[in-house]
Amino acid sequence: MKRLILSLIALLTLALASAQDPAGYPANYARAPRFKALVYYATYAEEAHVQFARQAVEFFKKLNYGDGFVLDVVTDLGGYTYEKLKTYSVVVMLDGYPMDKAGREAFEKYMENGGGWVGFHASAYNDRNTQWPWFVKFLGGGVFYCNNWPPQPALMEVDVKDHPVTRNLPAEFVVPASEFYQWNPSPRQDPDVRVLLSLSPKNYPIGIKDVVSFGDFPIVWTNTKYRMIYLNVGHGDEEFIDATQNLLLVNAFRWVVSTDPAGDPFKK
Repeated sequence: MKRLILSLIALLTLALASAQDPAGYPANYARAPRFKALVYYATYAEEAHVQFARQAVEFFKKLNYGDGFVLDVVTDLGGYTYEKLKTYSVVVMLDGYPMDKAGREAFEKYMENGGGWVGFHASAYNDRNTQWPWFVKFLGGGVFYCNNWPPQPALMEVDVKDHPVTRNLPAEFVVPASEFYQWNPSPRQDPDVRVLLSLSPKNYPIGIKDVVSFGDFPIVWTNTKYRMIYLNVGHGDEEFIDATQNLLLVNAFRWVVSTDPAGDPFKK
């Protein structure tokens, strides 16, 4: 009898072990941080852009609950040489970009050698005073043209439904109140640019004080020559109140990281 009981216990233990370790287990748990991310924001930017940046920092900290990756947050890119930048899988710029020659050259080299970039709203603002031709080309050739004012919600349309950044989003959805930049020429005219999301023409005219009445209006795009994505949202303290837009932001961040030349860290 004792031998029978021990045999039954052994069989039960084996059955439980098999149930807990099925073939093709669906989860991939990290045993160490998967990658490094650098998040930068400028404290000297317009107040509404700094408000967004500070909330965005908290958003990225929440993505890092459990130390899934190394997250460094800085308000000064001084000292971030190419050698230092290349240790990061992705650089996130929330409301600004390098202003000095050394910083710009380091970022250019980083991107030209497989670096990753996620940029928001003011981090792409450029005009006749910017004097950074490489950056304009990087963004698809457009410079700031006009914007709506005041910030307001707007209907967006997905341009590419099968992209990893957009495939789990509805074809149309409303994003929280923001100021949206229109560019001239439209980045869509660059053959290397793939526009993923646009402001719907159904919004026109958009604005109360400053009114935009027509024109192509890309909101999210990637220059396919680089590992980058730009999201033209990021003004004020209401950007993280909507689950659909938050999903878009997570998708964009994860996609850039997943295309790291060193390999997709989410598969490791």
